[in-house]
Amino acid sequence: MTGAATDTVLAKAAVLMPEAIAGWSDFLRIPSISAQPDHAGDCRRAAEWACARLAGLGFAASLHETGGHPAVLATHPGPALGADVPHLLYYGHYDVQPPEPLDLWPSPPFTPTIVDGPRGRRMVARGAVDDKGQVAAWLGAFAAWHAATGTLPVRLTVLLEGEEEIGSPHLETFLTTARAQLAADAVVISDTNLWDFTTPAITTSLRGLLYVEIRATAASRDLHSGLFGGVACNPINELTRALGGLRDEAGRVLIPGFYDGVAPLSAEQEAAWAALGFDEAAFLGDVGLTTPAGESGRGVLERLWARPTADLNGIWGGYAGPGAKTVIPAEAGAKLSFRLVPGQNPEAILAGLKRFLAARVHPDLKLDYALFGAAPGIAVATDLPVVAAARTALAEEYAKPPVLIGCGASIPVVESFRRVLGLETLLMGFGLDDDQIHSPGEKFEIACFEHGLRAHIRLLGHLAAA
Repeated sequence: MTGAATDTVLAKAAVLMPEAIAGWSDFLRIPSISAQPDHAGDCRRAAEWACARLAGLGFAASLHETGGHPAVLATHPGPALGADVPHLLYYGHYDVQPPEPLDLWPSPPFTPTIVDGPRGRRMVARGAVDDKGQVAAWLGAFAAWHAATGTLPVRLTVLLEGEEEIGSPHLETFLTTARAQLAADAVVISDTNLWDFTTPAITTSLRGLLYVEIRATAASRDLHSGLFGGVACNPINELTRALGGLRDEAGRVLIPGFYDGVAPLSAEQEAAWAALGFDEAAFLGDVGLTTPAGESGRGVLERLWARPTADLNGIWGGYAGPGAKTVIPAEAGAKLSFRLVPGQNPEAILAGLKRFLAARVHPDLKLDYALFGAAPGIAVATDLPVVAAARTALAEEYAKPPVLIGCGASIPVVESFRRVLGLETLLMGFGLDDDQIHSPGEKFEIACFEHGLRAHIRLLGHLAAA
């Protein structure tokens, strides 16, 4: 595919951009909240919307039942059946996080609203960027190629799931079952960020995630603190004391073996990240903070991208209503997450956590664990043809080369694609740190959407040319 063809498609994209933004808005209006059973019908409706959109672009598209929310699987043969062109698997998700608390939204979360911001216009809605906006950007790129040339320049398979926000409980089974249909040369995911508004980025590492809920129980019922205080095991006291001992004063996690497999930051990585000019004060100041937490003696980027963490995400127990109730509760609970880096074993860390807590609580306290996710950290290959094409595409679109960055968040499917399908992944996203994903007021800059759409057009053109 020549550069002239890509230029023609980019010109067509400019004409079709209002249509792409309108389609994005339609997608956002569907409240596809995977975590809430009342929205199961909406999740299916979002899958159907995406399926119809892909079918309209020449894909053979269908819904596939998973035991949860349906997956969308679509294939396109490219410029000619059997043509010697690359084959990409595009992955995204149509489900979104719950929007609560609703009173903190500047506009209704499922009424997409375009407003002015300091960087120009922005779309405000739940899913604006995570991940409907980024999916809509590459759908817009496909539409521009289809409209300008009548086809697509490479072979494409699209997989959209509806359970990413709840840990993708049925995805790996689907990957195994549909392995032959998902065969490709590489995966493309747009669910990551730019370095900043004017600087593109390719993400080269992701932290993994271990997420557990702990339920601590002792007496058979709540007890009067005057009659039993000082004698009966108090689950809140025991659980908080044990969890409070997870980290030392320097921020290091004290579970034995926790840092097994964690590699030190290389001199090359340290130099590359230092060259990014990261503003730690501005990063924290944007969220009302001033002082880094976590492991002391390490920079913020190293803490975010190359070091593991342990964080309490929720804790409860006893009476928390108005007034007083002098009670020793029968149970307490906590939610705990670990962000993991390449080299750590989630199963070994879970076993270590259980031993660590069991050794530090009263013998009358019973601890039960529910596992809600266990995925290792992953380093993403950078010597792939798709990465080389992405570097060129992003450099053209932004008039500067992309930087290679890490990501402190998790996209577990990247590890699943490697392990189950043998595929490496390009992580080329267009979000920003201030997009407020998972929070009220989620937004996506219109300029970022447009850059993303055009960058995907360029990516496909360069891969076809290669």
